[in-house]
Amino acid sequence: MGWKSMKVSVKIGGFAFGEELDASLLKAYSEEIRKLSEEGHQMIIVTGGGKTARRYIDASRLLGASEALCDVLGIEVSRVNALLLISSLWDIAYRRVPRSLEEAVIAARPGRPVVMGGLQPGQSTNAVAALVAELVNADILVNLTDVEGVYTRDPKIYRDARLLEEVTIEQLEDILSDQDIKAGGYKLIDLQALRIIRRGRINTIIVSGLNPRNLRRAVLNERIGTRIVFK
Repeated sequence: MGWKSMKVSVKIGGFAFGEELDASLLKAYSEEIRKLSEEGHQMIIVTGGGKTARRYIDASRLLGASEALCDVLGIEVSRVNALLLISSLWDIAYRRVPRSLEEAVIAARPGRPVVMGGLQPGQSTNAVAALVAELVNADILVNLTDVEGVYTRDPKIYRDARLLEEVTIEQLEDILSDQDIKAGGYKLIDLQALRIIRRGRINTIIVSGLNPRNLRRAVLNERIGTRIVFK
């Protein structure tokens, strides 16, 4: 089987953009994205808002803002995070943060990565990454999180939580059904993103992003993290 240029949608969770930014982690991500892009893959990366977005959202709620306005604040922070990542890919990346799906898709091409944040209130960056994957008919959607994949329950709380190598949409819906959907409350992946993944039957893998090399491993279809399977 010969080499194939792939269309890759990537969601980098907010963990990579903490209150104290880890420039070395972001540099490692930019190097992986650069290598994959230079190999001819078409990369569209969506960045989360992280703790900074949540701090702004919490403060905004205390000031009496609506959930829609809180969402707008989170979106703007995610776009700042996107621009930060673009700065490390300036010589090869699309040099602005797309503000629509159309702009992202038009800008994307093999060898030129596109980095974006959120788009509209009520929509998670997980959903944005899924929409991107659906629109470009991506070969894979890689969701990079701060855990190894999908567990039977929250591994940060329950020591007996078990990592699932494969999971159906229906299983994920059960696991995530009590998840907080308020602004800034999206964890791992949300039901809105799952609906898009289901309708597009998008090849999706959820994997730890604490090691940036896992991005390449996921693209190369290595056995890692949790893969969403369809009945």
